[in-house]
Amino acid sequence: MNYIVLDLEWNQASKPEDSDPAMPFEIVEIGALKLGSDRNMISEFSRLVKPQVYTTMHSITGNLIHLQMQQLQSGDPFPAVYEDFKNWCGDEPFFCTWGPLDLTELQRNMRHFDIKPLANGPIAFLDVQKLFSIAFDFKERRNLEFAIDHLGIEKDIPFHRAFSDAYYTALILERIPRDVLSHCSYDVFHLPKDKEHEIHTVFDDHYKYISRPFESRERALSDKEVMSSKCYLCGENTKKYVKWFTTNNRHFLGVSECPVHGLMKSKIRLRKAEDGSLYIVKTQKFIDKKTADSLKYKREHAVKEHGPDASL
Repeated sequence: MNYIVLDLEWNQASKPEDSDPAMPFEIVEIGALKLGSDRNMISEFSRLVKPQVYTTMHSITGNLIHLQMQQLQSGDPFPAVYEDFKNWCGDEPFFCTWGPLDLTELQRNMRHFDIKPLANGPIAFLDVQKLFSIAFDFKERRNLEFAIDHLGIEKDIPFHRAFSDAYYTALILERIPRDVLSHCSYDVFHLPKDKEHEIHTVFDDHYKYISRPFESRERALSDKEVMSSKCYLCGENTKKYVKWFTTNNRHFLGVSECPVHGLMKSKIRLRKAEDGSLYIVKTQKFIDKKTADSLKYKREHAVKEHGPDASL
C-alpha cells in the first residue's frame, strides 16, 4: 500500500448566479506525492487543469493560489489529467489530505465528467490536519503554515499551490507518531449502499458508525442499529443512564452503562447526503460519572425548556 498525499486547487464562479450547485468548485490543479509504507517519498505528481466550466478566474482564488486563467490554458482537460493521476497512483492508494474537503471535491468533478467513481461507498483516508491536532494536543484545527512552523520545518517553497501544499502535508505526515495513524477519517460522498456495507470502526478511544441512506428522519431514528447502545467493546446490552435527548433536533445524546466497561456516551448526528437523503453518524465513547451526570442535568434542562420534543 502507498500513501497518496493529495492537494487540489479549484476555481469557482465569479458571480453566485453562475455557479453550478452540482459542482460549485472546478479543479484547476492537482498536486500529490506518493509515499511508501514507511512514509518515505517515492514520486511526485503536479498538473494544471484547463477549465471547462468556470472560464473566468475568481479574483479571490487567483490572488490566493497565484494562478491566472491564461496559465491554465496550458493544462489539459480534467478527464485527461485525472486518468494520468489515477495511473500514477497505482492500485489501492490510501489518500491523505490536509482537511476533509479534497476527496469530496475530486469526486464532484469526477461525477461532472462522468468518470467512474473512486469507490462504491465511503473512502477511508488520513486527514493530516486532524492527526496533527491529535498528535500535538491542539483542541482546534490549525492551518498548514502553523503546523509547519510548530514542527520547525523549513519553508522552502511558497504555500497555496497544489504541489507545495501536498509537499508540506507529506512532511507533517512523516512526523505524526505511528499510533496516531489509526485515527482514519471517512469521505462519504458515496454512502454505504445497504446495511451490509455500513461502516463500523473501533478506534483506540471511541467507536464510529456510518449508516446507509434513509428516506426520512423518522426512518433513521427508528432503526435498531442507529438507536442501539450496545457496548462496542464486548457487545453486551447496556442499561440506560441518560435517555436519548436533543437540544437542536440534529444531534442526539444518551448515556448507558455496560456491566463490564462502565458508562458510555452515545452521540447521533443527522447528516444530509449529496442526493438529499439522510444518513447517520454515531459515535460512542466511555466517560466518567461526573461527565455522565452533567449530561443527565443537560437532558433535564432540555426537557424543561423544550418539552417532549427534546427526548426520544
